[in-house]
Amino acid sequence: MNIVLFHSTYGLRPAVHAAADRLRAAGHQVQVPDLFGGRTFGTVEEGMAHRDEIGRDELLKRAVLAAAPYSDQGLVYAGFSFGGSVAQHLAMADEKARGLLLLHGTADLEEGASVDELPVQLHIADPDPFEPHDWLTAWYLRMQRAGADVEVHSYPGAGHLFTDPELEDYDAEAAEQLWKVAIGFLDSL
Repeated sequence: MNIVLFHSTYGLRPAVHAAADRLRAAGHQVQVPDLFGGRTFGTVEEGMAHRDEIGRDELLKRAVLAAAPYSDQGLVYAGFSFGGSVAQHLAMADEKARGLLLLHGTADLEEGASVDELPVQLHIADPDPFEPHDWLTAWYLRMQRAGADVEVHSYPGAGHLFTDPELEDYDAEAAEQLWKVAIGFLDSL
């Protein structure tokens, strides 16, 4: 499977490269675009400030340009937190998208968004300060109405970015479970 994997607001950190390597070892081709031009951040607040400085439209433009050389093959869009929101926007607009893998984050849907049974898998901490239960319920219903085939996997007690071993949120057991389920999902596409 061809996958484009987008980083969180922390930037393109070692955990993203490690995730890409894990997916490659499972037989997938993985691209990891750097939407922040080499900048990484020590806190989510610094990363969010940089994200806001660049702006949504510019970030989506960068993401589209990064994915474009591979999109004719039919991509699985994937991302961590903020990168998940980027992946969701691109997958929902790409009629050749093969799937959407959301790790720690979602995005609002564009008005009139519609897909044809797009396989979507979300992995989320429970509770997650950036993805409250009410939001997730509404997101799930909107995704289903848009035509997506959605699976949600929650990880009680895990921190927001629980797959990044360099962060306080890290939860080794939850991360291993996530990768087992996510690779199964990718293998089924």
